[in-house]
Amino acid sequence: MYVAVKGGERAIDNAHRLLAHARRGDPAVPEVAPAQIREQLALAVDRVMTEGSLYDRDLAAIAIKQARGDLVEAAFLVRAFRTTLPRFGATQPIDTAAMQVARRVSATFKDIPGGQVLGPTFDYTHRLIDFLLEAGAEVDEPARAAADPVPMPRITDLLGHDDLIERNPPGDPDAPVPDLTREPLDLPAGRDLRLQNLARGDEGFLLALGYSTQRGFGRTHPFAGEIRLGEVELEFLAEDVGFAVPLGEITVTECQMVNQFKGSATEPPRFTRGYGLAFGHCERKTMGMALVDRALRAGELGEEVKAPAQDEEFVLMHSDNVQATGFVEHLKLPHYVDFQAELGLIRQMRAEIAARAAAAGPDGAVLKEAAE
Repeated sequence: MYVAVKGGERAIDNAHRLLAHARRGDPAVPEVAPAQIREQLALAVDRVMTEGSLYDRDLAAIAIKQARGDLVEAAFLVRAFRTTLPRFGATQPIDTAAMQVARRVSATFKDIPGGQVLGPTFDYTHRLIDFLLEAGAEVDEPARAAADPVPMPRITDLLGHDDLIERNPPGDPDAPVPDLTREPLDLPAGRDLRLQNLARGDEGFLLALGYSTQRGFGRTHPFAGEIRLGEVELEFLAEDVGFAVPLGEITVTECQMVNQFKGSATEPPRFTRGYGLAFGHCERKTMGMALVDRALRAGELGEEVKAPAQDEEFVLMHSDNVQATGFVEHLKLPHYVDFQAELGLIRQMRAEIAARAAAAGPDGAVLKEAAE
């Protein structure tokens, strides 16, 4: 039970002003602008867009500033804004094979059509603090080359040509597109809803679950088949003209995990898949997502479900950081009546125990009043 705090409006107003003051920080330090956040804290912006379920870099940058860098709070702000927007329909499925690639690596094959493209990555940095950043050192221009016209087919497509990996079932173009942002999650969920849930899920939670599958809490032996980052075109089917029209381009990260599978009595041995896709450059997120996606397919593949990452309800009902934040942080709200009831019960129980102890004899037997 919640109770109103009388006279609390003035305190709340003052708390809001104090929050704005704390957000600004030292007035002697130049204020950070959303454009700086958008351009220089791009990975934070990408995470907020993904977990906020809205592709808008400017809005995500403003939310990060408003939330003082709290990315979960920023995602909450973006989601709240998203609920005010109309939904006109669903775009056509994006074609990541036609992506304008900025980064593309595979841990399964060294030589792949189109080559390995390292792109912007921390993978080969020394993880040493660069104190020159404090002084605002000049940044060298990167080496540039002309775009390579060689196609970059997905690694899983190459494996699929030899039937070495399970094929994705063809989609039904007439089937309704589920939207987790408008309909509550219902269990059991199809893979489409599970992937939506994981895409919106907390990066740290997915990372921990993905790590758990590698340590034995889930039947996976993953290989990073391919991770690619780049721009893809969005198309929308315009009913009045009868064909798809381009809407623009967005940046996405895609991860396809290749997992071992021994086959069954009815199927030959082949690899299985785990999949992850997120807005912007969210490599760690998509890798964790792909690992968990594969773990959640245990029942579908006839595997025993015994690890947390394989438990659909455990994963899907606890992955959303906005829901988790609300449920945990509501404990800060007044619970005076509830606590007084618990406190009264504890005192009553202690009083009853003390009374029984006082009535007990030295040998532990309860004394009886002499009837004679």
